[in-house]
Order: sequence, then C-alpha cells, then structure tokens
Amino acid sequence: MNLKVLLPFRIFAEKTGVSRIVAETREGSFGLLPHRLDCVAALAPGILIFHNDAEGEVYVAVDEGVLVKTGPAVLVSVRNAIAGTDLGQLREAVEKEFLSLDEREQSVRSVLAKMESDFIRRLAGFHHD
Repeated sequence: MNLKVLLPFRIFAEKTGVSRIVAETREGSFGLLPHRLDCVAALAPGILIFHNDAEGEVYVAVDEGVLVKTGPAVLVSVRNAIAGTDLGQLREAVEKEFLSLDEREQSVRSVLAKMESDFIRRLAGFHHD
C-alpha cells in the first residue's frame, strides 16, 4: 500500500510498500491490509501504526482526522501529527506539543472573546445614539 499522511499545510509523510496499518476510531482500533475493501473512517486522536520493510514498525501520533483507502492508496488527513519509533519518547513529545497547543488555543480564545465583547459594546453604543 502507499500511505500519505496529510496535515493542513503540508505532507507529513509519504510511504510506499506499507504492508499493514492500524488506526484508531471512536469505536476502537482497526487494521488495514493491502487487499481490504475500500473504506473511509473518522479517526480519533491516538496512535497510527504502519509497517514497511524499509523502516519496520513506525508509530505516528495523530490528532482527529479522516482515513480514506482506495485501492492501494491510503490517505490520512489530520490536524497534527508526530512520528517516532519509541512509544515512550513519542508520548513525551505528544504531551509537550499538545499541552503547548492547548495553551495557545486558550490565549487565542481569550483574545477572540475580548474582541467579541468589545464589538457588541460598540454596537450597543451605536444603537443608543
């Protein structure tokens, strides 16, 4: 199989000769082998595992996304991904990355809330004039 992991602004990974893939959905894990029927799955945040002869078993921590298998092509489109071969190191990297992402999201939400309240206050001021 040919695996391509896509992020919003770039191609994260492009692998050929993939013999198996294990992905996680909200209902649980499932595996893909080369001759499996075509399918689409909504992925939950978790670990995507694939195996090819060149690298062996590779782990990719992925955020929510979609997996599409059509023939030998498997496309995985996610918001964020981190690759690794050691699950312990991958877990640490995920914690650091996702915790900093949560902090950034909170600050952006705070700024947006301030902008919205200021906009509403100004709009109310125009209404009273």
